[in-house]
Amino acid sequence: MNPSACPATLDIAQAARQLQAGAVLAWPTEAVWGLGCDPFNAESVTRLLALKQRSVGKGLIVIAASRQQLQPLVDWAPLEADQIHRVLADWPGPHTWVLPAMATAPRWITGAHAGIAVRVSAHPTCVALCEAFGGALVSTSANRGGEAPARDREGLDPAILAGIDGVVDGATGGLAQPTPIRDARSGAALRR
Repeated sequence: MNPSACPATLDIAQAARQLQAGAVLAWPTEAVWGLGCDPFNAESVTRLLALKQRSVGKGLIVIAASRQQLQPLVDWAPLEADQIHRVLADWPGPHTWVLPAMATAPRWITGAHAGIAVRVSAHPTCVALCEAFGGALVSTSANRGGEAPARDREGLDPAILAGIDGVVDGATGGLAQPTPIRDARSGAALRR
């Protein structure tokens, strides 16, 4: 854990190496600044959840640069062709979908749910990080529970900054609200 309130600014290659080593980082996403880490690293996810003061039961969003990066987490088999088509028509883009989780998907990611919230992002920083990391990444808003998410680096909570290992600079994608979340099976909006 970085004891300083001013963690290092990392380029994409440095950030990928740090993520592979278990770091928790902040970076811009489509609408807000996010916190992220390796979704398969329980210690990293536990640190991230503690920083956010978020219950593991809520689950976390995972982002990817491609559908293939989601293969270890998402079970596409239970979905009908039209459901898959509806999801893929939104990607890459600022649309998060709850899909059936693989039985091997970590419970610290799915939380108390049978599904997993995932997004194939078109945001250049998110895409570059996932590609350099070599897989999907946790991506959740960089704020404590109940507080407003940061819209820019200057808006990051000093308590969040003190608990992370680095920051990847950049601009958000300009969305007014965090990405909508929909259920792939029903099409229902879970977050507008």
